[in-house]
Amino acid sequence: MTIQHRTVHAADADSRLDRWFRRYFPQLTQGALQKLLRTGQIRVDGKRAEANTRLERGQEIRIPPIPEGPAPDTGPRIREVTPEDAKALERMILYSDDSIIALDKPHGLPVQGGPNIKKHLDGMLDALRFGHEERPRLVHRLDRDTSGVILIARDQRVASFLAKAFRGRDAEKTYWAIVVGQPQYEGGRIDMPLAKQGGGPQGERVVPAEGKDGAFAVTEFSTMDVARRHATWLELKPLTGRTHQLRVHCASALGCPILGDGKYGGQAAHLEGMSHSLHLHARRLSIPHPDGGRLEVTAPLPPHMLESFETLGFSRPRNAAPKRTA
Repeated sequence: MTIQHRTVHAADADSRLDRWFRRYFPQLTQGALQKLLRTGQIRVDGKRAEANTRLERGQEIRIPPIPEGPAPDTGPRIREVTPEDAKALERMILYSDDSIIALDKPHGLPVQGGPNIKKHLDGMLDALRFGHEERPRLVHRLDRDTSGVILIARDQRVASFLAKAFRGRDAEKTYWAIVVGQPQYEGGRIDMPLAKQGGGPQGERVVPAEGKDGAFAVTEFSTMDVARRHATWLELKPLTGRTHQLRVHCASALGCPILGDGKYGGQAAHLEGMSHSLHLHARRLSIPHPDGGRLEVTAPLPPHMLESFETLGFSRPRNAAPKRTA
């Protein structure tokens, strides 16, 4: 076993570093990978890297000695998807063309795999090939319990274009949430840095941070309706994409946790007689289209949020058809 240096090929551009290792070194566990990253034994272009580092074509990855294991599958792998899951996935489609598929991800479906997660969106994407040679690719994420619009790229060219649009903040994301209580102001801008905090019975959390320890995080919010002061329908527009940003900003900055968000709101996030599911929905996404113009997609509210809208007396929203403008 010796130190290796590998160049990132075009097909792996914009892949996360940990997923690149899972593809080419499947025998390496996540724990072992994290240790190699933490100790600086894995480097990208000579620099330390993290698991979520996005790779670029032509970069050089330093690979320390790794135990031998089964040869990686470098071909166009097709994963088995049950007919039921394939049909369910097709029913999620909000928009589709030769470059992009927009899905309405349901509440409770993980986007990617992890500990004790056997069924997830990424594992079912082969059902959306529709004759294309390349496997469809995720280009952004939603929490397991957040519903709504999520984009899938049909090939690597499109994935790279969309990932750049998200990183450059050319994507306009609009979320709807029901929060417990009523914010002091009808609308405004939340500028609260965030930091990750490990441990605890609920696993890793995101908390408000001060100074250089936190990541810049900004959210615009506006009040859509209020139900007798004990619940508010908010429209949220994250200008940055930090983990759990909207959930922490609502609970900590506004003092109004998202309904059903026990992780960040505790018992104060629940209302008697109402669903304990997270009431956060990726309602609308507007983004440049890789083939020109701009794509705007809207997702209908999930069943538990529709039921809460009716219970609280909020007006039933109209569902706009997807559109692509020049």
